[in-house]
Amino acid sequence: MMLQRTTRAGFGLALVSAATFGTSGTFARSLIDTGWSPAAAVTVRISLAALILAIPALLALRGRWNVLRRNVRMVAIYGLVAVAGCQVFYFNAVQHLSVGVALLLEYMGIILIVGWLWIRNGQRPRRLTIAGSVAGLIGLVFVLNLVGDTHIDTVGVLWGLGAAVGLAVFFVLSATSDSELPALAMASGGMAIGAVTLLVLGAFGALPMQANVADVDIADHQVSWLVPVIGLSLVAAAIAYVAGIAATRILGSKLASFVGLTEVLFAVMFAWLLLGEMLTAMQLLGGVLIVAGVALVRIDEFRPPADPGDVPVVARTTPGVDRG
Repeated sequence: MMLQRTTRAGFGLALVSAATFGTSGTFARSLIDTGWSPAAAVTVRISLAALILAIPALLALRGRWNVLRRNVRMVAIYGLVAVAGCQVFYFNAVQHLSVGVALLLEYMGIILIVGWLWIRNGQRPRRLTIAGSVAGLIGLVFVLNLVGDTHIDTVGVLWGLGAAVGLAVFFVLSATSDSELPALAMASGGMAIGAVTLLVLGAFGALPMQANVADVDIADHQVSWLVPVIGLSLVAAAIAYVAGIAATRILGSKLASFVGLTEVLFAVMFAWLLLGEMLTAMQLLGGVLIVAGVALVRIDEFRPPADPGDVPVVARTTPGVDRG
């Protein structure tokens, strides 16, 4: 019973994370369309989010600085790759592609996670996981409309695949991180490191940092630039990252990443409501296949293991251990 409640809590947190992450493309697109560079949008987003989480993170640590010190390398990699790198790649993809397509490319990272767990931990994917992965890939092809005549920007696709690597690192590090390190501290520390890195790169001209205070267009209304900035930093960063880390520690990297695919549906919904971006019938079918892939992986995780290499995600109960 306790395991079931814990698993339900993990799914709830994963859905909260997916929904809040799903707003990021819409908020970012509204800024980018008025002249903001992707790097500037990312830097403002994670800088403010790090500040928002700073005091709660310090309270969560309660002076246990030794926990932070022994995890500083992991937090640094998390901040550089999973936070800063992933977001810069994704926001650059949004410059060239629709929000929904850019996000689906980013979620190719789940295939990387399945492969990593197989190579690193010997967790050979079983048939349902493979079927879920195939369903996700076919869904991606449909959403990208690769079987039609629609032109897909190659540069945007490459940026999206770079974001996929960052996403895989996010889930793997979140699942294997030290359980004594609070999710608040991990998120705040990672975003602080990522923000400082981007600011330094921007100061040396390695990243374009264009920003302005012009009003932006959201849902056919002109609103202050502060609206998407607050949305990006509070909703799509502070809440999203903390919930995502906590969910992945419960569910493991593989299952959490597949549940995270629902972010695509949330993002498409927000892009439709706020930006007027619509998907075709073929792309909607692709979205259905993505959800089917999530369901197959979830079912697979509750099946008994056939051999030592096939360990279900929820079969272990020790917090902080990667169950993916």
